[in-house]
Amino acid sequence: MTAQRDLLLFVALAIGWGTAFGAIEVGLATLPPILFAALRLDVATLLFVGAIAVLGLEWRPRTRGDVTSIVVAGGLMVGAHYGLLFLGQSYVSSAVAAIVLSLTPIVTPPLAIALLPQERLRAPAVVGLFVALVGVVVIAVSGGSLDGQVVGVALLFGAAFVFALGSVLTERTQGTLSVISLQTWAMAVGGGILHGLSYAHPGETVPATATAWTPATIAALAYLAVVATAGGFLAYFVLLQRVGASQLSLVNYATPVVASLVGWALLGESITLATIGGFGLIVLGFALCQLTTLWRLATPIAGYGPRRRSTAANGVVVGGNVYVTGRETGRSAPVAPAAD
Repeated sequence: MTAQRDLLLFVALAIGWGTAFGAIEVGLATLPPILFAALRLDVATLLFVGAIAVLGLEWRPRTRGDVTSIVVAGGLMVGAHYGLLFLGQSYVSSAVAAIVLSLTPIVTPPLAIALLPQERLRAPAVVGLFVALVGVVVIAVSGGSLDGQVVGVALLFGAAFVFALGSVLTERTQGTLSVISLQTWAMAVGGGILHGLSYAHPGETVPATATAWTPATIAALAYLAVVATAGGFLAYFVLLQRVGASQLSLVNYATPVVASLVGWALLGESITLATIGGFGLIVLGFALCQLTTLWRLATPIAGYGPRRRSTAANGVVVGGNVYVTGRETGRSAPVAPAAD
């Protein structure tokens, strides 16, 4: 039953984040992109503040590590990430936006090598990074030479890059805040930054007429804040504790499929062969980058390995030694995902 619940939660997360790209597309029809991103964070921040109050969590930063984490997460993983995402999607379709953002788990390892001395990059990962970048180039040039498609893809690649950079930098800090409290601070800081950028940007104007706030725009904003952000992050962290970061990273490749289908069925977006081929290259690149992890996950399913029945009730014999099976206790640090 637990496995079925986890699978349903995984599917719900993929649907919530995949459909969010369609909601962004709807909102961008009447709202400027940076302001739209800031408003989404405003509503989500209020929801998270309510969660902190209900759960009685500690919210005040007490250490330098807390402050550093808030600045990095708010400036890079939320502010810069969402700003570039919404700007990029104003040039391309929701499907292309979701596909390019699926690069985040691929660009993270090279940054970890540069900033975390204990990390090492293997040859398959180098090849995987190159293959994934080729996939992005294929998607970028499919819309024509140096047009809005290329600009949009470049902005979205920047969104994936700054999120990966922020996630690596947070690994270097030691904070005391809970995940929910840190996310609340990050969204508040990121939203403030985006409001400032929107005010300073010459192309951004606050909608002064009621015609800009159509029912579709309000529904899109509410959906992004409540379902994609608040509900999505909650589902993500529940799954992170249950299945681990390695398996959960596959949601990055289920999300573009949902986004493509929603864009095609509801928004009339076309799905080209070049886009499909580019996505295939990105998935192949991810597989090469995570070759060891995927092999470790797949071999028990395939029944591979020198196992035989043990006399222990919940044990297995490997190489003459009895190992008692049970729930894994090791957990990855809960870093916020590259949510759309």
